[in-house]
Amino acid sequence: MVCLASPAAAQRGALTRPRNLSELVDQSETILRGHVATVVVEPHPQFANIHTVLVTVRVEESFKGAPGSTFTFRQFIWDARDRLDAAGYRKGQHLLLLMNPASPIGLASPAGIEQGRFRIVRDSAGREVAVNGAANRGLFLNLATQLEKKGIRLSVEMSRVVAEQPAGPLRIDDLRQLLRELRGPRGVQ
Repeated sequence: MVCLASPAAAQRGALTRPRNLSELVDQSETILRGHVATVVVEPHPQFANIHTVLVTVRVEESFKGAPGSTFTFRQFIWDARDRLDAAGYRKGQHLLLLMNPASPIGLASPAGIEQGRFRIVRDSAGREVAVNGAANRGLFLNLATQLEKKGIRLSVEMSRVVAEQPAGPLRIDDLRQLLRELRGPRGVQ
């Protein structure tokens, strides 16, 4: 009985279909990198029964959209445990976010929920790496095929990264370069 209960207890948030980096970029309205300035868990201002986390990020770099110097979003909290830890957001946290457009009632979340929220940390060698909530699993699955259909050619270096990196921490410089190259000929706006 304990074995059957533990996966359910470990499940937090929503289940989403795995998406690769191209799909996450396409789904996103805004892509940015920065540090969390404020995090507040509070009810939605119009709907008191909807629990949310209000996050403001000091933007350091923008890859898509025009977030300005700060970017604020309100994310729905569907798991009571997420109210206790602000859905994993912390002041000072360094993130790269691929954000969905806001809903009509002002709710937004990273694309693919945890798949589009990359925590930027230092690895054992001191390099900055990015890891999403899925440990980057599936980030490059079928990516080359999709990009070929779109007419986007990655540089030799980024093609190597995609081919050799099945999952796990990704150097932030590689992720930033991939986001730039995924802009394609027209560029991500």
